[in-house]
Amino acid sequence: MTRVLIVEGNTAEARDRSVAAGGTVANQLYAAALRRVRGDLSLEVVFPADSGAVLPDSAALRGFDGIAWTGSSLNIYHGGPEIERQLAFCRTCFAAGVPQFGSCWGLQVGAVAAGGTVEANPLGREIGLARKIVLTGAGRVHPLYRGRPDAFDAIAVHRDIVTALPEGAQILAHNAMAHVQAAAFSRDGGVFWGVQYHPEYTFTEIAASMRRYTEGLVAEGLFDSVESARSAAQVFASFDQGGAPENRWLAGIDGDVLDPAERLRDLRNWLDFISGI
Repeated sequence: MTRVLIVEGNTAEARDRSVAAGGTVANQLYAAALRRVRGDLSLEVVFPADSGAVLPDSAALRGFDGIAWTGSSLNIYHGGPEIERQLAFCRTCFAAGVPQFGSCWGLQVGAVAAGGTVEANPLGREIGLARKIVLTGAGRVHPLYRGRPDAFDAIAVHRDIVTALPEGAQILAHNAMAHVQAAAFSRDGGVFWGVQYHPEYTFTEIAASMRRYTEGLVAEGLFDSVESARSAAQVFASFDQGGAPENRWLAGIDGDVLDPAERLRDLRNWLDFISGI
């Protein structure tokens, strides 16, 4: 049985805010996505953002086949103990040699822990869909993207981006909003695959994120009113049941994101990699 450790990136307070907005705690969302891909998984969760969290050491980590990092509402450049604990733990994971995968915040933690940098995106927030993600030459031959087309859309929500990758890293995908939409890199013998978007998200979950950030989305000019932002969130939530044809057309929603199997392909490829398939 493949054994995976899920690393929750949010503080306890942020987890409570997510639930209050109708969302799912990030580690639970990740566990559900992984189990949709493969039922024969043994999953455990750690909470390094929490004060007093008990984290496995290198020896214990080697008992896992892979380590998956969730998203988070934190900004890595703000610093603080809840972030420093995660960076230190990520370096321990690298040293243990266990393959890691990260979405959004997970990519950012992995990149900074291995020597890269993260900053606020000068182009602003990418939310709802990351449009026209294009594979690089390295991405087209990387096992993360086995079976993926050269260009696709993906569910996403992020304000920050990786601005410098660790030495020797490969950029696997990019789009107009982020030069690094996916990357692969290593440190101390451990490998990390990361994506800036959220393959684990459902449309219901991105709608909850839109409701959670409603006022900020209006302030950033992405919507002209709270009402229009809430209406957009309702439309996005409907796509988990297919959504109205006119809404799919207006939103430019295609099969690469409507089909859960396609949204989860990156996670499936990572699970195959750590399982030796």
